Amino acid sequence: MELRKIKNWNVLLYYIGILAVIIGVILLLPLSILPFYKNEMNFAISFICPSLVCIILGVVLVRIFKCDTNKNLSVGEDAVIVVSAWILATVFSAIPFMISQNLNFTQAYFESVSGWTTTGLSVIDVESTPHIFLIYRSIMQFFGGVGIVLVMVSALSSTFGMKLYNSEGHSDKILPNLIKSSRMILSIYLGYVIAGTALYVITGMPIFDAINHSIAALSTGGFSTKLESIGFYDNVYIELITIILMILGTISFATHVLLVKGRFKEILKIGEIRFMFLILGIAIPLITFVSLKDLYGGLYKGCRVALFEIVSALSTTGFSTVGYNNWPPFAMFIMIILMITGGGAGSTSGGIKLYRVYLMMKQLVWNIKSKFLPEHFVKKHYVYKAEGKVIINKDDVIEIYNYICAYIVIFVLGVATMLAYKYPLHEAMFEFSSALGTVGLSVGITSPTAPSLILWVEIIGMLLGRLEIWVIFIAIFKIAKKAITK
Repeated sequence: MELRKIKNWNVLLYYIGILAVIIGVILLLPLSILPFYKNEMNFAISFICPSLVCIILGVVLVRIFKCDTNKNLSVGEDAVIVVSAWILATVFSAIPFMISQNLNFTQAYFESVSGWTTTGLSVIDVESTPHIFLIYRSIMQFFGGVGIVLVMVSALSSTFGMKLYNSEGHSDKILPNLIKSSRMILSIYLGYVIAGTALYVITGMPIFDAINHSIAALSTGGFSTKLESIGFYDNVYIELITIILMILGTISFATHVLLVKGRFKEILKIGEIRFMFLILGIAIPLITFVSLKDLYGGLYKGCRVALFEIVSALSTTGFSTVGYNNWPPFAMFIMIILMITGGGAGSTSGGIKLYRVYLMMKQLVWNIKSKFLPEHFVKKHYVYKAEGKVIINKDDVIEIYNYICAYIVIFVLGVATMLAYKYPLHEAMFEFSSALGTVGLSVGITSPTAPSLILWVEIIGMLLGRLEIWVIFIAIFKIAKKAITK
């Protein structure tokens, strides 16, 4: 029994070591822009030092704990690997901000977590931030969106690839071969980034801004190079390109595979895709006519603002074209609901996820219909996902209700903490729904002067939202159990 425990720890530390090496390499990527911004060469050491430490740590772990990876992971060990990798990534990624941007650990860690979780909330002044740190934030969002595990699997053959992939918040099934699937996903996303960058440049955006916004929109991250976000450009074509990229970011990886194969009929069958467009079709005219038409002096401007902001909220991207300080309560309430709902399951977006809310609504309809059926009548219920028709059983529904319940409890606790600091209720709800849903929209609570406890509450919310709650809880329970039984 003791031997098995040691072997299991070997497997855990071996895979954590591999992921540490990958994180170290990612930390070096911002250096690629230095030939174009030679005056920022002095910032190189801020990335090289944590990168080398991370790579050395990873190599040591891989060499010391090299083991037979054909052994099966026990329940919860996949969660430990994934959570450990994310902690490593966010901690080491905070160091460059501390070295060169004079942020304290809380601020630096907040910025790092916001990047990796593709949230987009920020405590730095982007107007005075060097280019190397702006591209660094976008790089974090790209790899945080597709997932560290997916990057590892694309480079290496992994016995535990699917288990780790699922533990990182992806439930979709893509291709039988996960390695080919992961490489295809990375290729698709890089293609989107290149296409988005080109379109931005054509419509007048500087190339550096175009690269950053293309990555941030696709990863549903929302980090901008401008304080006014997309609103800085006041360009309807730039807004439309951003909307397309945000929608692409909010559909699942498996749906992207169907998209590049031209299987559009299958995409239109997918339940959560239909549900997404239903929500957009209701929310956009509703907010436009009830709240924004008069606020922005006309139907065109009100509809334009509503379209962009609603897509940004539902996709959990966090880009904006306007401020929210003068928005009426009804519009703010709808935005909060959209941020809590979130984007597609198996995508880069956050929130409860469209699939869960969609299935909850379907279950309500099924329950009502069942009241009018014969007493012993049995009917199988199903929904369409990217992989085809999926039969829904009672356990699936219970799992979704449990997740939504846990999400709401965490949301209430986060809002309560902000209320204790005397923030108004609507602002506290908006800000924490943005953090927990990994959205990035803000009414001003998140700032360099925000209390440390508020930033840490948002940090916890962002991590729970990105890794989908249970993974973190399972990892903590597993580590505690091993420590007690050691």
